[in-house]
Amino acid sequence: MAFSRYVALGDSFTEGVGDPDPTRPNGLRGWADRVAEVLATRDPDFGYANLAIRGRKLTAIIAEQVEPALALQPDLVTVYAGANDIVRPTVDLDALAEEYDVAVGKLASSGARVVLFTAFDPGSGGIYAPIRGRFALYNEHVRAIADRHGATIADSWRVAQRLPHGVTANDPRLWDVDRMHLGPAGHQLTAMMVLDALGVAHDLQPLPLPDLPTLSRRERLRADAAWTRGYLAPWIHRRLTGRSSGDTVEPKFPTIGRVVSPGGE
Repeated sequence: MAFSRYVALGDSFTEGVGDPDPTRPNGLRGWADRVAEVLATRDPDFGYANLAIRGRKLTAIIAEQVEPALALQPDLVTVYAGANDIVRPTVDLDALAEEYDVAVGKLASSGARVVLFTAFDPGSGGIYAPIRGRFALYNEHVRAIADRHGATIADSWRVAQRLPHGVTANDPRLWDVDRMHLGPAGHQLTAMMVLDALGVAHDLQPLPLPDLPTLSRRERLRADAAWTRGYLAPWIHRRLTGRSSGDTVEPKFPTIGRVVSPGGE
C-alpha cells in the first residue's frame, strides 16, 4: 500500500507530546511523524501535514481540522479525537459519537483512507481506572463508526498483544513523566501499530526500555507528590479556569510538505 499525501488530525496524542525533538516545530516528533518517515521512503513525492493541537476536544478538532484537512486533498487521514472529552467529569459519549460519525463520513467520502483509534485500556489501576468503562464505551462507538465508513482501526485497546514480553500498556517506561502522554517508546509502538493496520511493510522495532527502578514506599509517595504538584494540579487548574495547554499552540505542519528526517536532517 502506497500513499502520497498524509494528513494527521487530533490532539496532543497526534501532535507528539511526550516525544521531544528540539529540531522540529513545537519541539516534538511523535508517532505520526514516525509513520510519515516510513511512508516517505516509498514515494519520493510524498507529503505530510499534521494539524493536531494539544488539549483539543472532539468538537474543536472537527470544527478546526476536518475542512482544512480535506482542502489538502489527502489520500490518507488519521484521526484521534475524544480523549480529552472522556476524562472530563461528565461527558455525553453518545452525542460525541454522532458528531464523530458525521466528520468521519466526510473524510471517508473524499476517497482518503481513514484510520481511527481506539483508546488504550487503562486497566484496574492508575489515574484513569475509575473511568475505564468510558474508555470501553468510546471504543465501541469508534468501532461502529469505522464499520459504517470503511475506516481502518488502529487498536490501542489491544496494543498489549504487540508489547515486549513482561511489558503492559501501563508500564511507565512507555509513558512521559507527566503520566498522561506517551513517551518515545510508546510513540514508536503506536507508529508500528498504525503501519501494521495499513498493511505497510516497515523496519521499525520497539525502542529499548531501561530497567524499572525498585522504589521504597516512601520513594513512591514522594514521586507521586511531585507528580501531583508538577502535572496533575496544573491540569486541574486549567480545567477549572477554562484554559487549555494548546491555547497558544499552532499546528506543527499546517500544509503538505516534505517529511522531516529524524534529527532534523
